[in-house]
Amino acid sequence: MNIGLTGGIASGKSTVSAYLVAKGAVLIDADRIAREVVLPGSPALHSIQMTFGAEVITNEGTLNRKKLGELVFANKSSRKQLEGILHPAIRKIMKQQMRVLEAENPARLVVVDVPLLYESDLTSMFEMVLLVYVPREVQLERLMLRDGLTIGQAEARLAAQMPIEQKAELADVVIDNSGTPEETEVQLQKFWREKGL
Repeated sequence: MNIGLTGGIASGKSTVSAYLVAKGAVLIDADRIAREVVLPGSPALHSIQMTFGAEVITNEGTLNRKKLGELVFANKSSRKQLEGILHPAIRKIMKQQMRVLEAENPARLVVVDVPLLYESDLTSMFEMVLLVYVPREVQLERLMLRDGLTIGQAEARLAAQMPIEQKAELADVVIDNSGTPEETEVQLQKFWREKGL
């Protein structure tokens, strides 16, 4: 069984995926794949440099994520250009990994962590979608704390994603991660039992 795991930025997807992996699931992390497809010498990194300029590349030849973030989070068309470069490459690797894992053990739960699952229209890839939910104000607070952002920078990042309330309406399963870790774990235990995993 494969599920798409998503949520808003700073909602706690890593906490939820770590719990599921500890229970025996296997994780495919779209963010990790996204970092791999822009390694020095990659076609995606070359396309990013051609599209956004040399200033998004460090002196060492790696992607300057901070500089690129400043450009794309402030401009919707730039963000769409970046997604057009990255998403096909990420999707291809995700599908390959899902096929391999399913062939190895069809009964095992495969969790694919995709932050922009709904925004990228990827629901058809999964048997179900599990959303990690926290209210918007909690997202903002956690994001500012985690990444050292100003309120304006954090707001811009949230504005780049579909609102968390809208995602919650679309999801098959919603895990509320705004309480204690123990409260989140109770919900995950229930999900695990109900799915017969």
